[in-house]
Amino acid sequence: MTTLVDAFYSAHRPESILTWKRSDEVQDILRRLATGAIPLTHEGLDGEGDGHRVRHLRSLLEHHGLIPERDRYLARFEDWIDVKLDAIDDPAVRKPVEQFATWHHLRRVRALSASDKPTRGPVHASKQDITETIKFLTWLHETYGRTVENCRQGDVDEWLVTGPTTRHLIRTFFVWAKASRINKTITIGHRQAKTVRTCTQDQRLRWLRELITGTAESRPYRVAGILLLLYAQPLVKIASLQTTDIVIAPDELRLALGNEPVPVPAPFADLLNEHLTHRPNLRTTAGTASDWLFPGYRPGTHLHPNTLMDRIRSLGVDLLGARNAALRALVTEVPPPLVAEMLGYIYQVAHRHAELAANPYARYAATGSEGTRE
Repeated sequence: MTTLVDAFYSAHRPESILTWKRSDEVQDILRRLATGAIPLTHEGLDGEGDGHRVRHLRSLLEHHGLIPERDRYLARFEDWIDVKLDAIDDPAVRKPVEQFATWHHLRRVRALSASDKPTRGPVHASKQDITETIKFLTWLHETYGRTVENCRQGDVDEWLVTGPTTRHLIRTFFVWAKASRINKTITIGHRQAKTVRTCTQDQRLRWLRELITGTAESRPYRVAGILLLLYAQPLVKIASLQTTDIVIAPDELRLALGNEPVPVPAPFADLLNEHLTHRPNLRTTAGTASDWLFPGYRPGTHLHPNTLMDRIRSLGVDLLGARNAALRALVTEVPPPLVAEMLGYIYQVAHRHAELAANPYARYAATGSEGTRE
């Protein structure tokens, strides 16, 4: 605890520490940590719930090396799976769901976490797959008395056409079931979206102009919005950018988004430089040792993507439409394979947008290995 006390004393903004410690909940937890009533471990903190005060304390302890860093999305996913399985009474439903959730999804998320790759998106997608699988297997057993082993193609077809499009997410389960030789008879094709949401280039340029020259938002959110509108970057990726992704050369600024750093044009380069010099949320117990381009409110973390989404959306920006419009504009000026490599997309995505934009480059076959998935 001496390390934590020293961190409190050295904080650049002691008033924020005093405000945080004013809570009876925080004082009680700190007291019990000091006496050993709460083990100084993640498991010990897990017993105190997942409120914002506990999350802040956990971040402090991780940042100062008092407990090891832990992937909070993975930890929550593990707990979520346990809760979901406990709610399934029928063994015929629970067994395949448990196998699918742990052998396929949990193993994949753990592998991503071990390689320091983002897990927030994969965890969200995995939860959707598992939830829809539980709904289908429950319906199948209650309606026809069948299980995944003797499920018929007609059962699946009936399920898909009599409900919302989210039901199509059971495809992942049956791909896994086929590979695991549990049921090799079911086929579910990829679902193609009928439309791709976009906005006009005039709208996109108006939003860019407002974010570069306007005062409707503070600098960090203007920078994040421009990265979306100029480079077609998803806000999940923008939130996790680091200062090392900004390459500063004597005569230009470049941004590492894919295989090769892309140039940053003026006047955005000036705004990005200002943001680098005056990043917010550094005057905390964590000090100034943060590599995040958008430092979060808790030590050692970046801003949550939802925070960026809410602030940029409040300006009237259609996030998905703007990103699609930006990508479509880029593939009309640069060959799709190069766009994919520069921005970190797979080739198929860039070519799809080139086709939608009626770009002649779309007729060219992609060469080389695939780029990083969005």
